[in-house]
Amino acid sequence: MTTRTSLQKTLGTWLTLGVTLLWLLGVIASGVIARHEMNEVFDSALEETAQRILPFAVTDILNRESETGSQRALTLKEHDEYLTYLVRDASGELLLQSHDADPHVFGAKPQEGFTDTPTHRIYGEGAISDTLFIEVAEPLDHRREAILDTTLALLTPLIPLIPISLIGVWWVIKRSLRQVVVLQQSIETRGGSDLSPVVVERLPKEFEPTMVSVNRLLERLRRALETERSFTANSAHELRTPLATALAKLQRLRTETRDAGVRARAGEIEESLRALSRLSEKLLELAKAEGASTLSEQDNDLVPILQMIADDYEREAPGRLRLQLPDSRVMSLLDPDAFAILARNLIENALRHGDAGRPVNISLTGVGTLRVANAGEIVPPEKLAMLRHRFVRSDTKTLGSGIGLAIVEAIASGAGMTLNLRSPASGQSDGFEAEVNIVVPHTDV
Repeated sequence: MTTRTSLQKTLGTWLTLGVTLLWLLGVIASGVIARHEMNEVFDSALEETAQRILPFAVTDILNRESETGSQRALTLKEHDEYLTYLVRDASGELLLQSHDADPHVFGAKPQEGFTDTPTHRIYGEGAISDTLFIEVAEPLDHRREAILDTTLALLTPLIPLIPISLIGVWWVIKRSLRQVVVLQQSIETRGGSDLSPVVVERLPKEFEPTMVSVNRLLERLRRALETERSFTANSAHELRTPLATALAKLQRLRTETRDAGVRARAGEIEESLRALSRLSEKLLELAKAEGASTLSEQDNDLVPILQMIADDYEREAPGRLRLQLPDSRVMSLLDPDAFAILARNLIENALRHGDAGRPVNISLTGVGTLRVANAGEIVPPEKLAMLRHRFVRSDTKTLGSGIGLAIVEAIASGAGMTLNLRSPASGQSDGFEAEVNIVVPHTDV
């Protein structure tokens, strides 16, 4: 199974990682440069220290009254010496040293210039015709510690900068992709019958070809559906007149003939023509359900419409309907004509396919839930899922067009409602039930 990743998440993560990596490389480069510069500063400090101490050391040595060996420079107070020094003659005899100097750090004989040992950096300077030498030593650990502290000082600001940059990058990406989200919502929230072009202002240039392609696809679908609906509606409409004419002629033939056999066959033909006429009417309803808008511009009370439809079928099938209506009004944006077609098809389907000796229950709740249930055989689950399709019936022995529930499904889908089919019906051990919530929520799409 392929895992889909968010474009915003991907861009935010990789841009943050990229910025952080660039910062780290910048810090490393800055550390290398700082190390070079700091070594130059430390070397300059060694050289400056040697040149400043050397005259005082020479004066002190020359003014001694007696030469009794090396002397240690006195300190005003105890402190850590990062720079230590020795004053020796050309043969290496120690004449003067700083109070914390370790002679073993220095070489056997003094040398001029910079030299390195495994632990120290040493600078030597000569005086009085190279008879006296001063050597100043600095521990390499001191330099490493200073460079490490400087690098850490450069790295420390990155700790809060990483989450700040992540938030900043995500905010910029989210703001930049705002119109893309608007495009997505514009497509997702529109009804199934809305094939009008998608229009989003200030869409990023990279997504404009996508919107153009989507609009072209919608236009092709709209033309194809219009062609199909037009053909269905025109065909059904054109059939009405010849069917009515044929029925009239057939009925006249039945009244004029005295042959019982002819009358029987004419009756069978008349029943077939009536079925064909009903199919024509259903095709017209299907074309209207799929082609016209199922929503109106204002709320409508659907309770009296359901009452009127139930009264019509009560005259056709006395005693078979049980109607339950709420005491209050049920307001909905569903078009009254579309609701009438929906209710008629549900009731007709329940009467036609239910047990003739048991009632059909019709109920409408105050929250707008319409239920129509009959009694009869249980519809298998595999057939139940297919009843929404055109020309599908649960019982092929029962007369019917097989598109009643397809019309209801088209109206419900166009209005953003859901048609639920159950067998057995709720609260029964058998039968069939159709349920749909006819209250359409207001949207600002």
